[in-house]
Amino acid sequence: MRRTLMATVLLPLAFGPAGGALAQSATGTQSSANNNQATSELFYMIQQLQGEVRRLQGEVEEQRHEINRLKEQGRDRYIDLDQRILDLSEKLSSQPAPAPAAGASAAGSGSAPAVKEYRQPGPEERKAYEEIQDLIRNQKNYDKAISRIYEFLDKYPEGDLTVNAYYWLGEVYLVLPKLEQAKQAFTIVATRFADHRKAPDALYKLGVTHDRLGEKAEARRKMEAVIENYPGSSAAELARKYLESGKV
Repeated sequence: MRRTLMATVLLPLAFGPAGGALAQSATGTQSSANNNQATSELFYMIQQLQGEVRRLQGEVEEQRHEINRLKEQGRDRYIDLDQRILDLSEKLSSQPAPAPAAGASAAGSGSAPAVKEYRQPGPEERKAYEEIQDLIRNQKNYDKAISRIYEFLDKYPEGDLTVNAYYWLGEVYLVLPKLEQAKQAFTIVATRFADHRKAPDALYKLGVTHDRLGEKAEARRKMEAVIENYPGSSAAELARKYLESGKV
């Protein structure tokens, strides 16, 4: 009886350390499994982020390529139209000055050449022109304005606002200042469109441009031509004041 009782007491004591070890082992296994799961989830998230970064890098590269393509396309159009304006300016400057309007003498008779009626713009054309004016007058975004003017001239090569666009091209170049380009634009208006209402202003601004280029004699001739050919215009009054100032 006493031996049975002692066995009953000693048996749990004998297995006590082993039981604790088994419990600790089970706990360690569970913790290791949790760590492995967290590591797997973290690795998956990293892979997802890396994939997203690669996708975004691809989109940025595509956008960079598209921007470069548009820049090159715009630059090519700009160069092409600028060359066309230069060619036209040189052709017009080599031609004799237009004859005075009927009833006017070669020395000027006190009346401007008859103003020609040009094709009037449609709604879309007028809207495009007003956007250009906004870029120049309000936003002062001259580079963008030049690009838009070239697009306008390319789309609407003839018309009332076409002449205005050439004139404003000269004004923008004068502000920048890109004086040779300004001279070309004003020459087109003053020579090719001498019967347009903007011609007196363009001829006056052409004189101003010659003056800024240091071409004093030519500037004086242009001012005198404004007074002679458009005596009743506001440009003629400006030309008189310019001559009286002694600048040329």
